[in-house]
Amino acid sequence: MRLRNTRILACVAALLGLWGSVVLRAATEKTGGELAFDQLKMLVGEWEGKNENGPVKITYTLVAGGTALMERLQPAKESEMITMYSVDGGRIQASHYCSYGNQPQMRTETLKGKGNIYSFSLVSVTGLKSPDEGHMTGLVLTLVDRDHMKQEWKNISHGRSGSEIVEFVRKPEKAATVVPSGH
Repeated sequence: MRLRNTRILACVAALLGLWGSVVLRAATEKTGGELAFDQLKMLVGEWEGKNENGPVKITYTLVAGGTALMERLQPAKESEMITMYSVDGGRIQASHYCSYGNQPQMRTETLKGKGNIYSFSLVSVTGLKSPDEGHMTGLVLTLVDRDHMKQEWKNISHGRSGSEIVEFVRKPEKAATVVPSGH
C-alpha cells in the first residue's frame, strides 16, 4: 500500500510540475497585440510630412507607464489632433480626438505579431452632433523603415468618403521623447 501511495504522489507531483511550466510559459508569452504594440513604440519621437495644405508634424510619446502611445498630429492651418494607441487583447485600438470635435474609436483585426502595416477600422464614434458630421472611419499606418512611415486617414463627410495620405520622415535632431513613469 505504501508503494502505491508513493507512486500516486509522484504522478501528482509530476503533473503539477508540468501544469506549472505550461502556466508559466503562457504567462510570459506576449499576445499578437502586445508584439504589435512593441513595434509601434519604435515611433516615439518627432516626424515631419507634407499634405496639400503644407507641413504636417507628428510627435509620438509613450504615456501611462508605457501602456499607451500618444500621437500628437499638427497639420498646417488646422487644429491639433490626438490619437491614443493601446493594446486590446490581440488587437491594437486607437482613440482619435479629432479637430472636428468627435472621437472615433478604431481597432485592428486580431494580429499575429509584429508587422509593418496596421489597418484600423471604425468601431464607434462619440461626440457626433449629427449623423452627417464629418469623422474618421479608418487609418492605415505603414512602417516603411525606422525613419519613414505613411498614414492613410479615411473619412466620411456629408455622405461622401475620402482619404488623405501623408508620408513622414523622422526628425533626426530629436530621436526620442519619453515621459517617465513617475515611479
